Formats: sequence, structure tokens, C-alpha cells
Amino acid sequence: MTTLQLNTSLFGPGGQSTTLANEFVASRGGKVIVRDLARDPVPHLTAERFGAFLAKPEDRTPEQRAVAEYSDALIAELRDADTIVIGLPMYNFSVPSTLRAYFDHVGRAGVTFKYTENGPQGLLTGKKAYVFVTRGGVYGTEHIHTRYVRDFLAFIGISDVEFIYAEGLAISPAAKDAALAKAREVIERLNKPELALT
Repeated sequence: MTTLQLNTSLFGPGGQSTTLANEFVASRGGKVIVRDLARDPVPHLTAERFGAFLAKPEDRTPEQRAVAEYSDALIAELRDADTIVIGLPMYNFSVPSTLRAYFDHVGRAGVTFKYTENGPQGLLTGKKAYVFVTRGGVYGTEHIHTRYVRDFLAFIGISDVEFIYAEGLAISPAAKDAALAKAREVIERLNKPELALT
């Protein structure tokens, strides 16, 4: 089993979402590929980069080939993974811009999704995703922050997604401790399914 872990916290290993994701992944074993989007950010999408995706492979310039090959490498990691783990803090009511840039480079027509007469069809099926959501306030499960991630993953074929929340981290030390403890209870339950039966 291969796990692709996407860390997005500005605070690197010290970020709460990264910490929870690390704890979850460490208990599972198997091969782990870690991509830290804060340390090694994916470039934001530009017209030139988008043009490289649209160009036919045989017509690409050397610069366009480099852009397409970079995107292909990101997609290969995603395609080869059985499990996707995302550390997802909320910044100004949205996802980190580095995650959006990553999504812009892996959401490619004909590669990770295709259009059909019945609408778009995701091509990266058969995967499970776990998203560790950390927020300073309390916003609930249907905030646009997480809906966007759920919708994008479903768009490329990853519809089996579980969100683990740690909210209210900025309200008070007690609220923070309680939220993190609750998230860790979920992690333990996920990694030891027999606990759900007791």
C-alpha cells in the first residue's frame, strides 16, 4: 500500500494539520510519499502553463514540455497512491493557495478526468482520502473550505473521502486541547477498526 501525504501548513512540521496527518500516517505502515506544498510550492497556474497542458505533446516547446512533465510527475504520484492524506488548515476562509495550485496542476482533462455525454468523469478511482482539517474557529462540516476539497477530489474520481476535524483551536487553550484530543480519538479509531465495535 502506498500513501501520498500532502502537507499544506505554512508552519511546516509544527502545523497542527501536519502533526495530525503525521500521526495518522505513522500508524499505518507501507510506503509513504510526502509532498510538502509549503516548503516546495507548486507554481500558480498562468496562461503559459495552462497552454502547455493544452498543446499536443509533439507541438510543445522545450519550456512547455518541462511544465507538462512536472504536472505529469505530480499526477503519477497521485495515480500510484492507494491512500491520499491531506493536512488542511484554513486561511482566510479558504484552502492554502499552495493546495489550490497543486489541484490546478493535477486536474487535467483527458488525464485525471474526461468529459462525457453524461458529464465529467474522474479517472483516478479506487482510492481513499483522509483530510485533516484544522481551524481557529468553528465552522462545521459544510463550509466552502471543505466542500471545495470534497468536490475537487470527486471530480478527478476520488469520492471516498473522510474528513477529520480539529476546530476552535484559537478560541482558548482548553478548546484547542479538546479539539486535538477529539481528532486523535478519531485517528486511533481509524487505525484500529476494532475499537469502533466496542
